[in-house]
Amino acid sequence: MNFRIVSDSSSDLTNINSVPFASVPLKIITDQKEYPDNADTDVDEMITDLQKYKGTSKSSCPNIENWLEAFLDAENIFCVTITRNLSGSYNAARLAAEEYMSEHPDRKVYVVDTLSVGPESALIIEKLEELIGKGLSFKEIKEEIIKYQNSTHLMFCLESLRNLANNGRVNGAVAKIAGILGIRIVGKASMEGTLELTHKCRGAAKAYSTVIETLAEEGYSGGKLHIHHCNNISAAELLTAEIKGRFPTADIVIRKTRALCSFYAEAGGLLIGFEGKNKK
Repeated sequence: MNFRIVSDSSSDLTNINSVPFASVPLKIITDQKEYPDNADTDVDEMITDLQKYKGTSKSSCPNIENWLEAFLDAENIFCVTITRNLSGSYNAARLAAEEYMSEHPDRKVYVVDTLSVGPESALIIEKLEELIGKGLSFKEIKEEIIKYQNSTHLMFCLESLRNLANNGRVNGAVAKIAGILGIRIVGKASMEGTLELTHKCRGAAKAYSTVIETLAEEGYSGGKLHIHHCNNISAAELLTAEIKGRFPTADIVIRKTRALCSFYAEAGGLLIGFEGKNKK
């Protein structure tokens, strides 16, 4: 069977190993410039520009045509999107899927609303790749990915919440204290796909210990875990060492955030996706 995985750029992935894959870019928009989340965008330059920029900035999701172009002529397509409660990307992908299947009644498209972003999305994509590699049918893969998604989680550790607050993603009052006197915000993706701020931590050491304790509370026991960082490789490596000290069998991947996740995580931010206990 002909399979294809398509994700919006919030997954931070640009390619996978064994299944045809496409990344559909979101955009970061200011009054002066647009930054499409693709391979041509210099993310470090974007971060520097936005730190200096005093105007409004926002993100923009792919449209239906962008998704349809990414489908090409695949027979079996799995779309993976950022949570629908933070972006219109899921709805655009769903409408594209309906149009594609209407024009090609013999083909199948399933749109996965990750209810998350970044490393949790990457885990879901990797699982899809694994299931396709096992030779399962489209229906079997769909059933398995729904089960798997129930056990994946997202945490974040951020030094700034400015862009999240300015775009209505988190409470503005809480956002004002992030970064003041070394305060870091630790939080997670809720079951509804919103961002839940759970801890205010003074200093990196306290923030990382909070992350590790929360991992244990959420049922992490040493399986797959992805850390995506926004220009903070030293913190990602330090957190990796601490996680492996607590969970010796941890299977950890470190990756740099692309434009969309860099915009919201901001400089220094860490996003952590992991396998844990069932959410429901």
